[in-house]
Amino acid sequence: MLDGLASRLRQAGRAVVTLTLPDGATGDLRGQEQVLAAEIDRQLKKGAASVDLVGYSAGGIVVALFVEAEPSRVRRVVTLGSPLHGTRLAGLAAGLLPSACPTACEQMVPGSPLLASLGAASPARTGVPWLSMWTSNDSVVTPPDSARFDGAENVELQSICADDAATHITLPDDPLAQGLTLRALDTAGLPLPSAAPADCAALRAAAS
Repeated sequence: MLDGLASRLRQAGRAVVTLTLPDGATGDLRGQEQVLAAEIDRQLKKGAASVDLVGYSAGGIVVALFVEAEPSRVRRVVTLGSPLHGTRLAGLAAGLLPSACPTACEQMVPGSPLLASLGAASPARTGVPWLSMWTSNDSVVTPPDSARFDGAENVELQSICADDAATHITLPDDPLAQGLTLRALDTAGLPLPSAAPADCAALRAAAS
């Protein structure tokens, strides 16, 4: 699902690495963070001064765990539809059918100890610029604004383009989401540029 977004970032001249997380990304999110940390170590040893991190869905939690531990290594963060405060869907699965809720699912139950720790990764504490976006049409991360993060530039896609039809699954391929990602990562100064309805067409066009 990330191929389209990765391709668009490469077209914009960025070096992009996508990660395949162990156990189909269903295992311990802290273990997944170790995979991310190892890749970042490789990139820094190759000469990168810092990295930008883009996390989709639970990948945003993995990104947050790394930022919590190593904020100085991260230049910017973009998360898309990430349940940074959990999702009721995980809580429902854990309560009604525990066998269908593996470790990562349990960790995404609202109020879990892992989610409670993420406050240490917030831009308000680390100073790492962070764009968190979500779609009101998300039926996987419930409520969708679980993606909201203290100190981040928090953006619901429909607040910019009212007709945006992205769902949780299509979010990485959504032109507006891609345009916002490009704008966030291409900006050198602080803070991240805010987006408004007047930017709708231009942001979508940037992804074409």
